[in-house]
Amino acid sequence: MKLPRRNFLHLAVGAAALPAAPRIALAQTYPSRPVRIIVGVAAGGAQDTVARLIGQWLSERLGQPFLIENRPGASTNIATEVVVKSPPDGYILLLVTPQNAINATLDENLNFNFVRDIVPVAGIVREPVVMEVNPSVPVKTVPEFIAYAKANPGKVNYASAGNGSVSHLAAELFKMMTGIDMVHVPYRGGAPALTDLFAGRVQVFFAALAGSIASIRAGKLRALAVTTATRSDALPDTPTVGEFVPGFEASAWNGIGAPNGTPADVIDKLNRQINAGLADSRFKARLADLGGIPLAGSPPDFGKLIAEDIEKSAKVIKFAGIKAE
Repeated sequence: MKLPRRNFLHLAVGAAALPAAPRIALAQTYPSRPVRIIVGVAAGGAQDTVARLIGQWLSERLGQPFLIENRPGASTNIATEVVVKSPPDGYILLLVTPQNAINATLDENLNFNFVRDIVPVAGIVREPVVMEVNPSVPVKTVPEFIAYAKANPGKVNYASAGNGSVSHLAAELFKMMTGIDMVHVPYRGGAPALTDLFAGRVQVFFAALAGSIASIRAGKLRALAVTTATRSDALPDTPTVGEFVPGFEASAWNGIGAPNGTPADVIDKLNRQINAGLADSRFKARLADLGGIPLAGSPPDFGKLIAEDIEKSAKVIKFAGIKAE
């Protein structure tokens, strides 16, 4: 799918350009029956946990069940297509992730156009990715790692959670911005990648913080840096990659999207309730347990984040020559 820059702008303002028919009565009664949030990964991981947290919050606030439906497969494309083909009435929503932004450029044979067919509702959380190494690797900082990789070109193996995954693109962005040479070793998910990182079969992994923080604190893995623009409260003494590689930023994030054509007042109601959760101290504490920070804002704010991630991903995909499998 080719995405000219004007389409990025369409995504960022899409929520403001929804049909303007009278919707007040609908918004007042919404939701009048259970709502489904479609999640493109299996139950049990960090993304699924985020979906269940926001689903529980919305259920309590709006008086109807917000049910989580896991539709894993095809790098979240199966779940996205379910939502794209659903009635635009607010009763089927999508947990939007960076994988959606990556797929928008990576896969030209999709049965939908993410930018056109999904409108942003609200961000939920931004989660750091952590650049971590096996303790046997003789480096303790990002500059030491760069020097080590340059002294051993093609001999440093980096793990990813799969071709075209967030961890894959984060590592390739790091390669692009530092000029180092590393060998990609893709796995079917983060868990097997971590297993081989523990065993020393790969040297470095750009991993979701939530899945690694216990091992880092136990000394089983060494965190060199987090990839967000600011340090993580979960690892306050760990620097950001950007402190050594100016301009570097890569992170995981989650939010809610809806089929294009969903009434603007329904989107506004969902956005307000989600933002209320992000301001709630107990809800924020649950996100902090995942190493995440609230991603509050308007639908256009969330659309702008998605658009920027699509544009960044497109550059990395082109640089690395990544192809959809």
